[in-house]
Amino acid sequence: MFEKILGKSKKFFSSQQTSILSAAFVIMVMVIFSRILGLVRQRVLAHFFNVNELSLFFAAFRLPDTLFEVLIFGSFSSAFVPVFARLAKKNIIKAWGLASSVMNVGLIVFFVLVLGFLFLASRFYSIFAPGFTTEDQEKIVYLSRFLFLAQGIFVASYVLTGVLESLKRFLIPALAPVFYNLGIILGTIVFYSRFHLLAPVLGVIVGAVLHFLIQYPLAHNLGFRFSFRVNEKESLKKVAKLAFPRIIEVSFLQVSKVAELFFSSLISSASYAYYTFANTLQLLPVGLIGLSISKAALPSFSEKADSRKEFADLFWKTFNEMVFLILPISASLFVLRIPLVRLVYGTDIFDWEATVQTGLVLSAFAVSITFQAVNSLMSRAFYALHDTRTPVLVSVFSLIVVVVLDFVFIRVLGLPIWGLAAAFSLASFLQFLLLFFLINREFGGGFLFVNFYLLFKKSVAVLLSSFLMFFMLKFFDRSVWVKELSFLGKTSIAEKISFESFVLDTRYTFNLLVLTILVFLVGFLSYIAFSLILGNREIYSFYRLIKSRLLLQFDRLKRVEIKEESVNIPPDQ
Repeated sequence: MFEKILGKSKKFFSSQQTSILSAAFVIMVMVIFSRILGLVRQRVLAHFFNVNELSLFFAAFRLPDTLFEVLIFGSFSSAFVPVFARLAKKNIIKAWGLASSVMNVGLIVFFVLVLGFLFLASRFYSIFAPGFTTEDQEKIVYLSRFLFLAQGIFVASYVLTGVLESLKRFLIPALAPVFYNLGIILGTIVFYSRFHLLAPVLGVIVGAVLHFLIQYPLAHNLGFRFSFRVNEKESLKKVAKLAFPRIIEVSFLQVSKVAELFFSSLISSASYAYYTFANTLQLLPVGLIGLSISKAALPSFSEKADSRKEFADLFWKTFNEMVFLILPISASLFVLRIPLVRLVYGTDIFDWEATVQTGLVLSAFAVSITFQAVNSLMSRAFYALHDTRTPVLVSVFSLIVVVVLDFVFIRVLGLPIWGLAAAFSLASFLQFLLLFFLINREFGGGFLFVNFYLLFKKSVAVLLSSFLMFFMLKFFDRSVWVKELSFLGKTSIAEKISFESFVLDTRYTFNLLVLTILVFLVGFLSYIAFSLILGNREIYSFYRLIKSRLLLQFDRLKRVEIKEESVNIPPDQ
């Protein structure tokens, strides 16, 4: 019995996801767990450390993250996965040789560069984090030296992630970030009393090790073997050629992130923590829907690359399904920004000022969440066509816009920290417009106005539901009535109403949670209703998907019942 259960468990974790939606569903479920744990991680950090200390911790990531993302992370989605996936279809042995070679080269290049960066860390932070004191800069440098080790582990781990995703095994790679976040949470709690701010850094190292270990057994069972030799040099050159434009793009992305650190440090020592906390919240739907569907779509896009019509049909179908899913979540984050920040980060040392500042940053991010998600999908469509140049050029342009707007908003206009998020959102919108036009041209035209019309209908539905959410949030919040912030509080009708009989005192966490859930549910249901009225077709696609899944589960249960009954029938005498 135990062996049977174990066998089913192994099959569940190692099975392929054959369609984009099924793969995306698997990734989404695991991303939910990972992102929830990410929020728990941030909550734990907000519980143990004040915002000034957390700014030092987040700033320490900047240099190790820059090196890792430029050399490793950026190249996998655009170069390694498409090349490995195509090679695996022809010769899986050569594909494994390519994976091992990529890991070798990645580790060698990473650690050689780390040695140089370790000596430059002090100078780097003195130039790009000028708002911090000299003492704080020394603390940041000290923490960053440990974080380099964790990023080195990730170099090897992301090779395994690329391999498994290429073979359409999405569950384990999606599960790996869950263990990474667990490592940080446990490291912070266990080591805090002894190591203080070094505790979450040690947790990062533990999490990186877990990220690797959870993926290695499946990769090994599928055939991956590490070798110190560098094989498949032709395929390796192809990966490098495809990765080069993406590396340029990620380099500019890191420049924009360094600019965020630079300008936020000039505003206040706590500003970078506000920005990072808000960014964590807005990345939840971007990762949950945008990244999940984009990752799931890339192998299928690569398979359809030889048939442009099938490719176009698949892309636009996926595009509209993604927009339909993410728009209401984006609107909910905008409307519910303050309640969400209070619920997630509201600790004794994360005060009301921190809540308001983080909420303002989140609202500025929220308007671009949909653009960020579909930009990742459109970029991967170009990657599947082995065109990394086009999305890279567009991305580089948008990143230059981000840095210019950062300077204008913060140094010229003197905006607070939310100005950095507004700059990012505006640049994301410009990137969306360019990619949308170029992908339409890539498919021979004819899709531009049709899909703009579909986007318009979805936007109308989400705007109507947003107004309804905003009204409910104000109407049922006791503080709004007490302070007469609501327009209802000034009407003659409102004077006759005993508001205490129906409003919620949101000073208490439970009441705030109830109001937030209620408003979100009303917004979601109204979005569905308005979508039906406006004739958004995607709602029927998801209805059929859910219906088919439920029928499949019902059919499986019936088969099990029939099998059990047949076992209990006595044999003929």
